[in-house]
Amino acid sequence: MAEPQGDNQLKPPEMQHLDIEVTVAWLWMGWPVQKIPSGLPPICGGQQIWSKSLSSGPCMKKKKSKGGVTRLQFFVIVFISSFAYYLVPSYLFPTISAISIVCLIWKNSITAQQIGSGLSGMGLGSFGIDWSTVASFLGSPLATPGFAIINILAGFVLIMYVILPISYYRNASHAKRFPISSPHTFDSNGQKYVTRILDPKTFSIDLAGYNAYSKLYLSVFFAFTYGISFATLTAAISHQPGLNVITQLIIGYVYPGKPLENATFKTYGYISMVQALTFLSDFKLGHYMKLVGTLVASSAYFGTAWWLLTSVENICQPDLLPEGSPWTCPGDDVFFNASVIWGVAGPPRMFARLGLYPEMNWFFLVGLLASVPVWLLSLKYPNKKWIKLINMPIIFGATGNMPPAKSVHLFMWGAVGLDFNFYVNRVYKNWWAKHTYVLSAALDAGVAFMGIIVFFALQTKGIYGVGWWGLEADDHYPLASCSTAPGIVVDGCPTL
Repeated sequence: MAEPQGDNQLKPPEMQHLDIEVTVAWLWMGWPVQKIPSGLPPICGGQQIWSKSLSSGPCMKKKKSKGGVTRLQFFVIVFISSFAYYLVPSYLFPTISAISIVCLIWKNSITAQQIGSGLSGMGLGSFGIDWSTVASFLGSPLATPGFAIINILAGFVLIMYVILPISYYRNASHAKRFPISSPHTFDSNGQKYVTRILDPKTFSIDLAGYNAYSKLYLSVFFAFTYGISFATLTAAISHQPGLNVITQLIIGYVYPGKPLENATFKTYGYISMVQALTFLSDFKLGHYMKLVGTLVASSAYFGTAWWLLTSVENICQPDLLPEGSPWTCPGDDVFFNASVIWGVAGPPRMFARLGLYPEMNWFFLVGLLASVPVWLLSLKYPNKKWIKLINMPIIFGATGNMPPAKSVHLFMWGAVGLDFNFYVNRVYKNWWAKHTYVLSAALDAGVAFMGIIVFFALQTKGIYGVGWWGLEADDHYPLASCSTAPGIVVDGCPTL
């Protein structure tokens, strides 16, 4: 069955979302913070207070030990290596960013590719030989405490390898009609949901068109990410939870069927908070590095964002971009689909009695009660200190960045984090204390600078590399996105 026409009718609000983000970035990044304390200690090693900020650079100066290298020398060595190597995954051979062993063995099996694909499936046996695969979505695992990594991996395993396969293969909410993991929305025939149900004059939902077309369906993993988000909210009731789902939920009930209002409210209610926290983190880094220039930095951020939006043709539209282009904007793709879920259909037609996923509301109760057993166990076994390190908000929030993050990103992030926090930290304690955060900063810097050079030197001139199998930034296992329900016809997929 051919996909209906009109799939791009909501592209304008997606691009308007980018414009809104630019204004938010200018609002927060151009708002100088006057009273950051001047006496913050430039502590290095394993005991610093803001490891995320400090891992980006200030722990460089220290006299070298006899026969060794200084932190700055180590930084330069790793930076050059990271810079040189990133030419391979960023330009010459992007496919090595996500490789699946399972899919290499079973190339014609939908089920095997669903299990093994690191980009479209559960990612069992997938890996990437690329630092950006490790750190692009969750930040550097070298600057994350070991107990937090274990909690995140526990939540990831529970959701990805227990809840997801049970729900999908039992066909919960007609799950087999759709990909096992996808950030997109679908109609009842397994096709991508088209937005012809919008009134072109008011840009709000046309209920007659909606009822005549189809209810809004999600991949089972995407649906569960919202359920888990509900659990995270109530599990973190004694902390400050993120505002992502809260803002969408509130405005979805206040203005149902209005995607532009939903996207705007979320941007100013949630994205502004993220920008503010990121800005403060960067400010702390600048304080440690003794750098000044808030106005210069904010103007550079704003100017770069504006220049990209006006100079990169078809930015954030993967179907129209040339092969190898990095401007696919996976985060904005998720934002667009979220505006359809919360703004077009709205909470009543998704997670209430009119929708297909009212069972997700049980996660509010699950999250509220989940910490109670941990608390009781900590009282019964006070000598078991590891029990107090079980953090239910972190466990539930493990997949908070999925999508746009994929299973291969979380798997590689966790593997590297466990290796450095437990093996390297215990076996090479002195090396870990001296070099770990410098290593993280050097790897990040090498990737960033090579990415900039590749863009300006090659991609701005339309040169995206030699056309060959490895140029695609994909794991080459399209069957992972296929339906396993009988009678569903999707381009590129076998019909069962």
